[in-house]
Amino acid sequence: MAIKKVGVAGAGLMGAGIAQIAAAAGYETIVREVTQELLDKGLGRTNRFLTKSLEKGKITAEQKEATLANLKGTTEVSDLKNCDLVIEAVIEDINVKKELFGELDKLCPAHTIFASNTSSLTVTEMAAATKRPDKFVGLHFFNPVPIMKLVEVVRTIQTSQETFDQAFGWAKSVGKVPIACKDNSGFVVNLLLVPYLIGAIKAVENGVASIEDIDTGMMLGCGYPMGPLTLLDFVGLDTTYYIANIMFDEYRESHYAPPPLLKKMVQAGFYGRKSGKGFYDYSGDKPVPNDLGI
Repeated sequence: MAIKKVGVAGAGLMGAGIAQIAAAAGYETIVREVTQELLDKGLGRTNRFLTKSLEKGKITAEQKEATLANLKGTTEVSDLKNCDLVIEAVIEDINVKKELFGELDKLCPAHTIFASNTSSLTVTEMAAATKRPDKFVGLHFFNPVPIMKLVEVVRTIQTSQETFDQAFGWAKSVGKVPIACKDNSGFVVNLLLVPYLIGAIKAVENGVASIEDIDTGMMLGCGYPMGPLTLLDFVGLDTTYYIANIMFDEYRESHYAPPPLLKKMVQAGFYGRKSGKGFYDYSGDKPVPNDLGI
């Protein structure tokens, strides 16, 4: 069956962004959050993004109105039961995800495709919580979802060709550039990115160069838009620590193991931009390197 109605479980940064692009592409979209407060926060974020886009001339007033008209919110899982595609974007906890998909599996009709936005967990384990592993894929978007073009479309050993083709085509229909990945922890991007970020942390830890010089070196030497330590602050050091641990548990390879410095920074509450301190201190007019006592 053609995908006409899209459900998104989770209205955080990623979920709200996914719901927004689906609604903007003309799909009837419903986003679910566990509380009304969190739902209002997510929908408010979407409204602010669309308002700024309108002010900058990136969208028209009609496009904004059409997107919002296509988008509905709920706090009930049961409201996702009539969706043709349900995308999960909840906390990166395998047990939470499995419980959600187990519930959805009982609610949704047989044709409904399930997808996870996980960045590091294996999709196969989530699919095992349902009776439709052939209709299960990964759809890994990147933050901020409305701007970043890439989507990793993940195929497990049980995903049917029809399901994969539908998910791949849907990603294109919402204006993204999909790439095909197999179901390994980290897929393509994090598989290559996490060791790079860990290497940058080790360089700081070992006194190879200053925080600023490491970032400047990679920007000017490799043409990257931001240095690895700035990127770590943007992604969140706590998020990186969590993902690195998952990937190390999966592969048992040292280049995925979180360095002691990363663990200590997370323990100290230095999460990056969201906490005001990471490798840089964001309390002033512009970021300055944080004194880590190294």
